[in-house]
Amino acid sequence: MNRRTLLHATTALGAATLTAGAAARADAAASRTPGRDRPLRVHVVLFDGVEELDLTAPYEVFSASGHFADREVEVRYVTLDGPRTVEAAYGTRLRVDHGWTPEEADLLVVPGGGYARREDPGVWAEIRRGALPRALAAATRPGLTVGALCTGVMLLSAAGLTRGRPCTTHHRARADLEQQGGVLKNARVVDDGDLVTAGGVTSGLDLALWLVRRELGADAAVGLEEMLEYEARGTVWTARSSR
Repeated sequence: MNRRTLLHATTALGAATLTAGAAARADAAASRTPGRDRPLRVHVVLFDGVEELDLTAPYEVFSASGHFADREVEVRYVTLDGPRTVEAAYGTRLRVDHGWTPEEADLLVVPGGGYARREDPGVWAEIRRGALPRALAAATRPGLTVGALCTGVMLLSAAGLTRGRPCTTHHRARADLEQQGGVLKNARVVDDGDLVTAGGVTSGLDLALWLVRRELGADAAVGLEEMLEYEARGTVWTARSSR
């Protein structure tokens, strides 16, 4: 074998070795992150009296996130009562085509609305009815992250999901959240692993951007911020930051 043939053979062997090594590392990474080869499934929970901006901000962020990430993202509105028309706080009517299937979700996002008007449809009405808090409590399982923003966090509180855990909510409901056993943190977004909560109304943007960063990577979150012409606000408190 002449020198040129030997060099070509050596180069080919090296390339094959590198390719095999890269494939092995990719396989190992995939095994460490189960489910990354399938879409990220996000369910945004609606009910009568839900706040318009509370529901649309996370929906838009997650819906657009697939343009900035390698992983596909599936987003849907859901209601506990099955497909129906929901009337939001300011009269917007939305046709919801999907029912309650939290076992099919990776992220369950609960908006707020109607907490200041106890006699109207909204969070208070859902707490009194009891069905949605019970369903949220029953939905928890390994692999599911439950997120809420604004007074949607009070639905999680009614479900017993915030008791003894770091969390936040709309500023007018913080005293209630703390009184009901939540460990209140002075942050716009509070990430306690499988429970992620955020402050009032516009915090839905920050909640969704943080979850995109966590689940899909920083590049996806940066791309979304540029598209939305919005920079994530405030500090994100995470369980890791307390160690």
